[in-house]
Amino acid sequence: MTDLLQAAIEAYGGMERWRGVRSVDVRFNFSGAALVVKGFPRHLQPSCSIDVRECRVVFQRLGGDPDDRWIFTADRVWIERRDGSVVEERRNPRDAFAGHVWESKWDALHLTYFIGYAMWNYVSIPFLLAKPGFVTRELGVHQENDEQWRVLEVIYPDKVPAHTKKQKFYFGLDFLLRRMDYVTDVARGVAAHYCLDHRSYHGIMICTLRRVVSRTDDGAKVSGRTGFLLDYVDVEVRR
Repeated sequence: MTDLLQAAIEAYGGMERWRGVRSVDVRFNFSGAALVVKGFPRHLQPSCSIDVRECRVVFQRLGGDPDDRWIFTADRVWIERRDGSVVEERRNPRDAFAGHVWESKWDALHLTYFIGYAMWNYVSIPFLLAKPGFVTRELGVHQENDEQWRVLEVIYPDKVPAHTKKQKFYFGLDFLLRRMDYVTDVARGVAAHYCLDHRSYHGIMICTLRRVVSRTDDGAKVSGRTGFLLDYVDVEVRR
């Protein structure tokens, strides 16, 4: 583990405290231009329960009946009624994005997979990056917003669902995450993801406002349109 990753883990509450967390419940606002492109023009206001020990997220109010549960796991996504009956499901859900381009429309199960692995990653970072199989190395210092951010390059193991295999994480002098750079393999977008408004919940730091913009070789398009915006309205860390 790099010194930078170790410092980030301590800044987010420490590994010992994190090991005591069972799940994180989030109610959030979800919108953005990319959602419109993918066929979801409404401002969504879902809630979810994120199992941080297993790769599983259960959503409600992503669409349809508000009592429906939209369930993500790495190898299966499905929508079920309140009584547990399955409305639709998809196994090996990442394969369903094969051949997609940026303009490709998503169905409900595409959306479930995308926001499922994304939310699971977001609440688990930086602790997730210390697990076996992750490869990390510190890159040079990045200057942005009159701040110096230390950059961590991370290569994910093949079996961990994520936006893409290689990503960059930018940490401020307080070792809290400021930005993430990645290519969304399933959405075909090149993104800079800004992490704002960190708050402490039972000693665990969680970013509660996330803005994703496009990125080119010239840098992040901060003044451009927002691809995705996630605003965490309510967070509960469960032990």
